[in-house]
Amino acid sequence: MQTYEQELQQVKSFLLEHDDYLVVSHVQPDGDAVSSTLAVGWLLSCLGKKFTMINEGSIPKRMKMLWHAEDILNLSEQQPDREFSHVICVDCADFARVGYTKQLFADDASIVNIDHHPTNDGYGAVNLVVPEAAATAEILYDLLNLFEVNWDPEIATAIYTGLLTDTGGFRYSNTSPKVMRIASDLLSYGVNGPEIAETLLEEMTLPQTKILVEALNTLSLSEDGRIAWVYVTPEQMELCGAVSEDLEGIVNYPRNIQGVEVGILFKSLKSGIVKASLRSAGRVDVAALAQTFGGGGHVRAAGCSIEGSLQDIIPRVVEQVKLKL
Repeated sequence: MQTYEQELQQVKSFLLEHDDYLVVSHVQPDGDAVSSTLAVGWLLSCLGKKFTMINEGSIPKRMKMLWHAEDILNLSEQQPDREFSHVICVDCADFARVGYTKQLFADDASIVNIDHHPTNDGYGAVNLVVPEAAATAEILYDLLNLFEVNWDPEIATAIYTGLLTDTGGFRYSNTSPKVMRIASDLLSYGVNGPEIAETLLEEMTLPQTKILVEALNTLSLSEDGRIAWVYVTPEQMELCGAVSEDLEGIVNYPRNIQGVEVGILFKSLKSGIVKASLRSAGRVDVAALAQTFGGGGHVRAAGCSIEGSLQDIIPRVVEQVKLKL
């Protein structure tokens, strides 16, 4: 069993020994996925390496202010006509989370897997997986410090974004002393903390506000009041002019109701798939629960995608939650 320091050195060697990298994160990238992708890209640029950043899905509009965020390709719009032999996956809890970007991987591709999800299945030739880390960005902070690079406000802001979003604005239980020390360092490099918090955690678009109202109108609770859930349909999304990123944070509303142990957001897709986002107050391991449906995540925050209708999926998932209480 390698130590954390040995795993960091192994990734460092991989980055120094090769060139022409593909950097990917999970489908529908969130703050940690975007910031981690950019952190790796920034480091590779400092090393004079060639690299391509790509995702299945567009990055959230509110993160377009980050360093070279516009250079992260959206697979549905731009697809390189080639394969890559050296791939760096960040914030992907399992290989399936890279989505269709896997078609860009050469058959003999060497994969570096950098992640913090406890459900990570170690799919890389090199695995740097730290479940104790609050965010993948926390791990990348340590990695960047192995190199002789000069921190600037742009890269510091990217790392700060990953920490801020995955700790819920430094409010979740994963906000460790180390996270706060890193945040302090990043602020000293010129990060504008209040401005980032306002942009990422406070501001809401009009479609986001409208879909929140629609979702809250579907609020249901279990008989004992310990499970609460809401749902959104494609019709509601279209009516509100909302996109997937507008759903971010909605799951916290049922979870935040006094007495609720697990909050759930169900999103129905036109493809016949229902996506379930689960949040736990701490008593229920929603990552383990999500795994029973082919998903994964963290003890307190996880998700899964299930084929079927809302009418069928909601009672199935709620029943499984009841068994865990």
